[in-house]
Amino acid sequence: MTMEPEMYRLTVNGEPREVQDAWLGESLLYVLRERLGLPGSKGACEQGECGSCTVLLDGAAVCACLVMAASATDADIVTVEGLTAETTLTDVQAAFLDEGAVQCGFCTPGLIVAVHHLLEHNPEPTALETREALSGNICRCTGYGRIFAAVDAVVASRAEQSPR
Repeated sequence: MTMEPEMYRLTVNGEPREVQDAWLGESLLYVLRERLGLPGSKGACEQGECGSCTVLLDGAAVCACLVMAASATDADIVTVEGLTAETTLTDVQAAFLDEGAVQCGFCTPGLIVAVHHLLEHNPEPTALETREALSGNICRCTGYGRIFAAVDAVVASRAEQSPR
């Protein structure tokens, strides 16, 4: 008995994408990286502990390594690549660069997605709220100080630009 490869559709970064020759048990992380050519989400622990594969799934920040891709057929998936047009940086990405929060860069895509999610739901988080929101994202290089500084810089910049 041979298993026939499956085909299904995912909506990734606003675009319908066909996933062909798939096994239904493949993780969303694997499908994004290997089948759809979106390498931004990183695979590190493959157990949902490090946050390097964080994506938005129907607006919720999730570890893509823990989601079966075939279960996300009716969901809206946003990866780090989908946060902005290819030729520009988001204010969060720019702040990470300006504050030196990227270091080796492995955790950066997951952190960028997590910070976007945080600031979308809480535009002026306290230090404790920021720490809590990013607690699922592990960085082994920065000690987090530069990451928190980047979040603070974005909050301050947005506050200056927003009419009160």
